Amino acid sequence: MKSLFKNKLPPIVGLDIGTRQIKAVWLEQSKEGFVLQGYACEPINKIAFSERDIKDYESVSIALKKIRKSLKTKLKLANVAVAGTSVISKIVYMEPEQNDYDLENQIEIEADSLIPYPLEEVYLDFEEMGPSATHTGKVNVLLTAAHKDLVDSRLLLAREANFEPKIVDMENYAIGNALDFFHTPHVEDEPLCCVNVGASLLQICVIKNGDVIYTKEHAFGLNQLVNDISAIHMVERETAERQLLDGTLSGNWVEDTLPIFAANLQQNINRAIQMYMSTLHAERPTKILFSGGAATIAPLVDILKQDLGLDVNCFNPFSNMTINPKLDITRLNKIAPQLAIAAGLASRSFTPWHM
Repeated sequence: MKSLFKNKLPPIVGLDIGTRQIKAVWLEQSKEGFVLQGYACEPINKIAFSERDIKDYESVSIALKKIRKSLKTKLKLANVAVAGTSVISKIVYMEPEQNDYDLENQIEIEADSLIPYPLEEVYLDFEEMGPSATHTGKVNVLLTAAHKDLVDSRLLLAREANFEPKIVDMENYAIGNALDFFHTPHVEDEPLCCVNVGASLLQICVIKNGDVIYTKEHAFGLNQLVNDISAIHMVERETAERQLLDGTLSGNWVEDTLPIFAANLQQNINRAIQMYMSTLHAERPTKILFSGGAATIAPLVDILKQDLGLDVNCFNPFSNMTINPKLDITRLNKIAPQLAIAAGLASRSFTPWHM
């Protein structure tokens, strides 16, 4: 009977504002499991970003308003995420059993030496993670900082599109949440490695027993492939990008353009995995989950499966969910790996969070 009166957390839209596309996922939870109630994916029609900073607000705003319309929901609560060089996340080691005031003072001292910006220009957050396995008598505290401009621009645009942002997460941790909630089965004590390749970033996230144990971003993405296709086949960049992701690109691009990009991608994935192994003194993974826009390009996935030397599987966060019958299932299955970050952001609806 107690479960009948348990406070249910409100659903929150996961809003992934990428540099070339905006993705949104709306999830709910039932007795049978998770339910995908809505999703949307809209391109940003102009080059609106410099690195991860928004330069063309109008183009991003138009795409967000299309997302709002496509979702067909009155839900306003939304979670967004940030990434890039203006975002810093680090485990620091603190004395246990400090009150929040003392811990906050210590965090500010620690942050001042780690963050390459004045503290008044960044948002800081921290969370105690438990006893440290490497520093006796200390506790692990996750320190996260993001430049205010990076955060405020996303909050402003989301509100203009009639969303009300509640949580600002890191993209890598959103991927970790998506893995933890939606990838099954979990093998105890076995690391699970996901490589997410979007327009401008290659992100690696490793979780173990439900905890994110490693994340790293590398400056490499699909923009390089789109630029090559545009130059070699003499088509507009926006047209090349749209047709590439839609699977309608004509010509011999799979033979004359894709192999060079695929070789560079393999090199970057191997480098990312090597850094993970060196940092944590871990064994090389035998398999990876592949997500992001790159994971929706079937010929590229085929090359990676043949040549990478790992078991590569595309990550579909919705494979074990109930799907709203009103949704376009065919399109969903094609773009599902691209929605991993948005799904991870939406999963914050299922666990308590603090302001």
